[in-house]
Parts: sequence; C-alpha cells; structure tokens
Amino acid sequence: MCMYGYCRISQKKQSIERQIRNIKEAYPEAVIIEEAFTGTKIDRPEWNKLYKKAKNGDTIIFDSVSRMSRNAEDGFNTYEELYNRGINLVFIKEPHINTDTYKKSLTGLVSMTNTNVDFILEGINKYLLALAKEQIRLAFEQAEKEVEDLHQRTKEGIETAKLAGKQIGKSKGDTWETKKSKEVKQIILKHSKDFNGTLADVDVMKLAGIARKTYYKYKKELREAE
Repeated sequence: MCMYGYCRISQKKQSIERQIRNIKEAYPEAVIIEEAFTGTKIDRPEWNKLYKKAKNGDTIIFDSVSRMSRNAEDGFNTYEELYNRGINLVFIKEPHINTDTYKKSLTGLVSMTNTNVDFILEGINKYLLALAKEQIRLAFEQAEKEVEDLHQRTKEGIETAKLAGKQIGKSKGDTWETKKSKEVKQIILKHSKDFNGTLADVDVMKLAGIARKTYYKYKKELREAE
C-alpha cells in the first residue's frame, strides 16, 4: 500500500511549498506528487498518472478539496469512483469528508430488525447515506464557488482600476527600472561613444560591471528613449 501527497498550483506566481509542508507535517511518509499548470482546463498529467496507478488500499492526501478538483460535479464523481476502487482520500483542511469518515457513516447505518418498523429504519439509513454524500458534494461546491468569487473580485478590481485611470500591467514598450539599472544607464550615457562619452563598448561594460547582453539591452532602451 502506497501513500501519496498530491500538490497542485494553477499559476506561476503561486508557491507549492505550503501544500507540501502541510502534507509532510501530517504524513511524513507520503510521496509528494507536484503539479503546476495554468488555465482552467483539466490538463493534469501528474494527476492522470496517479489516478491510473493508485490501487486498492493506497492513500492520496490533499491539502484541501480544491487541490483535487475545482469543479463540483467532476470532483464528486472522482471522489466516488476512487472510493469504490478502495482508495483512501484525505483532505487536511476538510477532514469531515475523508473517505474514512464516509465509511464510518455507511457502517453506522441502522440494522434491520425483520419487523414492521424496518421500513422506517430503511428510510433512516437512506437519509444518513444521502447526508454523507451531501457533505462531500457541498465541499466541492464550496471550492468551486471560492474560485468563481476570486475571479469575479479580480475582474472587478481591474475594472475599478481602469475607471480610476490606473495602468494595468505593463504597456507595450515600457521597461521596469531598478536603482541599479538607472545607475548603469547613466554610466553608459556618460562614457559610451554612442552617446556623450569616449569609451568603446567593451570598456563601458567593464566600468559598469555588467554582461554583454545586458549592456546592449540597456543601450537599445536608451536609444529608443531619445
């Protein structure tokens, strides 16, 4: 039996380390599977490999339910399919929907008595089973809603900034200036023969302490700014 920790990020600016740390703290023996992708399409090669190779008795651990799926319907269906294959699922932030909890709710069903009250007990069992399934479904629906809310807040923030006349992102042709780049450009302007100086390119590079590629990049930017 194997134990896997599945960690996923959907954007380059995100860090996967927090998920790894949370899983390793709770399950030090877990083999970590890392996945990084962008976009909303379910294109997760590492997850697909894990999904296929996981077998009865194996355990897959997630930092949260959203790492398994952000689509409520797909997430719920995947959960049930893996559960039926005998694979244990653990959600560190939503332990109430771990498969062990789900199993307990099923094994805790009321036993039949072979009497006239069995139809009542059967109704109770159906209710308990439906309640357990609803808890799982709600967890995936909440994860999907959180993503939709985040996208909406981001969209509204961009629209608000535009209305306020703020520049969103970097305009074509703009460059990000640092203190060091400004200082180096001043050296180029002062000493390069192409501007107001007397030194050849190789000498200006040495004086500024920058690489050839960076030097010519800055020269190009200075010419474009003239």
